[in-house]
Amino acid sequence: MKFIMVSLFMVIGLMGCGNGSTDRSGKTPNQPAVTPPADQTSRSLNLKGSDTMVNLGQAWAEAFMKKHPGVTVSVTGGGSGTGIAALINGTCDLVQSSRAMKEKEKRLAEKNGRQPQEYIVGLDGLAVVVHPFNPVKEMTIDQLADIFTGKIKSWQEVGGPALGIVLLSREVNSGTHVYFKEHILRKGNEKGSEEFAASALLMPSSQAIADEISQNKAAIGYYGLGYVGPKQKQLAVAQKGGSYILPTPESVSKGSYPISRPLFFYAAAKPTGRVAAFLDFVLSTEGQAIVKQLDFVPVK
Repeated sequence: MKFIMVSLFMVIGLMGCGNGSTDRSGKTPNQPAVTPPADQTSRSLNLKGSDTMVNLGQAWAEAFMKKHPGVTVSVTGGGSGTGIAALINGTCDLVQSSRAMKEKEKRLAEKNGRQPQEYIVGLDGLAVVVHPFNPVKEMTIDQLADIFTGKIKSWQEVGGPALGIVLLSREVNSGTHVYFKEHILRKGNEKGSEEFAASALLMPSSQAIADEISQNKAAIGYYGLGYVGPKQKQLAVAQKGGSYILPTPESVSKGSYPISRPLFFYAAAKPTGRVAAFLDFVLSTEGQAIVKQLDFVPVK
């Protein structure tokens, strides 16, 4: 998978995202981008969306507030779909999303007077995880698809113990759920109809999956690389006929790990004021260092 990195040019204008804030710098929208000082961004900033990104967003928020003490940044999860709905309804400043907005979502946003702006702020690999007790070390995309659609029901069918497989998935509103379904179950076929098995347990967060995996020897689940700990074992994954690759920052950055994806920010309009300042920080050297510290992959 290759990701095309684009330069982000942001201008300071008159409107903020979702709440109609006014930039007090006096600059017109056609002037060069300027990061406003803290005393010009003395308002709150609201981030909503991806649970995969919620810890990352919180780390960015804490570092940003130290640099801009006049700004209060709040970060809430609920899933990428929740964040995108908030953008459509105009109740957020920035959306954190682990999937790209769909065309129908963009049309709804435009119908409500929004002009969604997309920014890639990091990269991630979806780790497929099992209990450390499980002797299985690797799987193909085809095997994962058969497991999560319910065709394969026992670990014995893939070289594991005599246990029924317990499926753990994120909820349907999760961008991680959507990405896994589209790229693993449906193998990239936009017209595919494959769905998760009815027996799959829909978990409210990536952390909930991690906690269940750590105590359930029969379970298998998936989540962002930043949630993997010593109580879960990552599986190496292979495309058909390809090599088995473990998810690491290096394999994600190179595009060799087959379940890799970009992480997005969406603004409801061209960023201005505190929104532009926050995006500027996230894409700065300091902001991208935080991405690496939390076991995601920087975009630059």
